[in-house]
Amino acid sequence: MTSTSGPAPWHHDHRFDAGNAGAERRTRIVVWITAAMMAIEIASGLWFNSMALLADGLHMGSHVLAIGLSAMAYAAARRYASDGRFAFGTWKIEILGGFASAVLLAAVAAMMAVGSVERILSPQPIQYREAIAVAIVGLMVNVLSAWLLGHRHDHDHDHGHDHAHGQGGHGHAHGHAGAGASGAAHADLNLRSAYLHVLADAVTSLLAIVALAGGWWLGWDWLDPVMGIVGAVLVAIWAAQLIRATSAVLLDREMDHPVVEEIREVVRDHGQAHGTRLTDLHVWRVGRAAYACTLTLVTRDAGLTPAAVRDWLAVHEEIAHA
Repeated sequence: MTSTSGPAPWHHDHRFDAGNAGAERRTRIVVWITAAMMAIEIASGLWFNSMALLADGLHMGSHVLAIGLSAMAYAAARRYASDGRFAFGTWKIEILGGFASAVLLAAVAAMMAVGSVERILSPQPIQYREAIAVAIVGLMVNVLSAWLLGHRHDHDHDHGHDHAHGQGGHGHAHGHAGAGASGAAHADLNLRSAYLHVLADAVTSLLAIVALAGGWWLGWDWLDPVMGIVGAVLVAIWAAQLIRATSAVLLDREMDHPVVEEIREVVRDHGQAHGTRLTDLHVWRVGRAAYACTLTLVTRDAGLTPAAVRDWLAVHEEIAHA
C-alpha cells in the first residue's frame, strides 16, 4: 500500500507565522539613526578628504537602503499574513528581504575596494583630526544600532528538546540548532541581514579610526586606503555567508537538516514490525522553526493510515505540515 498524507492537523503554530513586531520596530529605528549618520560621514569624508571616512559613509548609505528593505519585508509579511494565496504563509518575504540586503552588502564591498585602490594610486591629503572625530561618532552610532538589533525579544532563538517515540517505549533525545548549512534553525535571517549591515559599519568605522590615527601620528598615509580594502574584504565575506544562508531557504535546500534523519528514524522505529518503509521524502522550511514534508510509504500493514503516520511525526514539533 502506498499512502501520502495531507496537511497535519496541528499545523497552526506561532513559529509558522511571519512577522516580528519587535524586530520590525527596532529595524525602523536603526534606519533613521543610520540615515542621519550617513549624511554626516559622507559630508565629512568629502570635506576632510578621507577615503576611509567617505567609504564608511557610502557604506552606511547602502545600509540605509538595505536595512530599509528589511523593515519593508517585515511590514509586507505582516500585511499579507492572512492572504490565503500564500500556501505556507508569508515568512519567506522576510528571507527575500534578507537576500536582497546581502546582495547590496556585496555591492558595497566592491565599491569600497575600488575606491580604496583609486586612493592608493592617487593619494590625497587628509584632515586627520576632524576625520577621526567623525569616525568615532560613527562607531558609537553603529554600536548602538548593533545593540538595538542584537537585543532580541522574539522567538528566533535556538532550542533543544527531548522526545520519546517508537514501539516499546524507545526513547530518543535530541537537540539541534542547524538549518542545513544556513545556520540556526530559528534564525531570523532578515534581522540577521540588518544586523550584519550595522556590524559591517562598525568594523569599517573602527578600521577608519585606526587608519586615520596611523596617518596622523606616524605619517602612514597609505594606511587609510589599505584599511578600506581590509574592510571591503570583511564585508564581502559576511555578504557571501548571508547570501548562502538566505538562498538555501529560498531554494528549499533543507535535506541535510537533522529533522530529515529524524523523520526517517521515526518511520523505521514504528514501521519495522509491519514491513513499512519510506520510499520518498521531501522536506522544506516554511517558518523560522517550522518544516513541511511529503513522504511516501510502502507497507504490509493494511490498517496503516496517514493519520497514524502523522501521529508518529507529531513528536517532532518543528514538523508543521506532513
